[in-house]
Amino acid sequence: MNAGGIKLGLGVYTTLFLIFLYGPLVVLAILSFQTGPEGGPQFPIIEWSTYWYRHLFGLTPPSRIAPLPIDQALIRSLFLALMTMVVSTVLGVMSAQAFRRKFRGSGLAFYLIVLGMMVPGVLVGLGMALVANAFGIDRHWWSTAFVLHVVYTFPFAFLVMLAIFNRFDPSMEEASWSLGVTPARTFRKVTFPLIFPGVLSAMLFAFTLSYDEFSRTLFASGRELTLPLAIYGTFSVEVHPNVFAFGVLTTLFSFALLGTYAILMGLSVRRAKRVRIQEDA
Repeated sequence: MNAGGIKLGLGVYTTLFLIFLYGPLVVLAILSFQTGPEGGPQFPIIEWSTYWYRHLFGLTPPSRIAPLPIDQALIRSLFLALMTMVVSTVLGVMSAQAFRRKFRGSGLAFYLIVLGMMVPGVLVGLGMALVANAFGIDRHWWSTAFVLHVVYTFPFAFLVMLAIFNRFDPSMEEASWSLGVTPARTFRKVTFPLIFPGVLSAMLFAFTLSYDEFSRTLFASGRELTLPLAIYGTFSVEVHPNVFAFGVLTTLFSFALLGTYAILMGLSVRRAKRVRIQEDA
């Protein structure tokens, strides 16, 4: 196959992939502008309206359709994702730092860490529920579910940081040590600014994976539902376009998060370049 055919095939594949990825979001966005409260999740659109967005914030007259139970669930999911992000990122940086040197049992330790992302979430969640019941431990989103989220997201943060450290030039640290700077200060002033782009990536992975996690949370969160569980509960009764409106807002939040990540990444890369220039000088 010639180069033109390869480019055409890749172009077609990329186009189909983007349609498969974003097509459902487009349909969801269109249905979210259905009129209400009589309009439902069907085509064609009866009338274009922002009714369901106003319904999310309680700005519509009372009707038979109850508001989504997302207020407390959203707060729980955000706090859980933030807690998971901090702990998983710290553990990822520390463990990847330890793996920079070969030590006895490093291979076993590596596979034990990675195992957390490979075991099916349903099995892990069910196992945590059984263990909690056996020992009389109350299940909550901030305890049992939090532990499972860290176990799941920690391997992603670890692999990201491991890739960063594999490309890291240790001569900069050695130069700092030769000047009598302590290892702790060297890490804070030299190492951390250079690996900060990877730290941001690990934080983004941990936050998004925890925020959207369903199967592990289902068995371990107890009676206090997180956002994915609360949204799932609404589907078991009746589906209305207010769910689609909330999905659009959540998608916009994700894009805003990615934009913030891109800005911070650009700033950290420029800072790392300045550190390298100072080291070379």
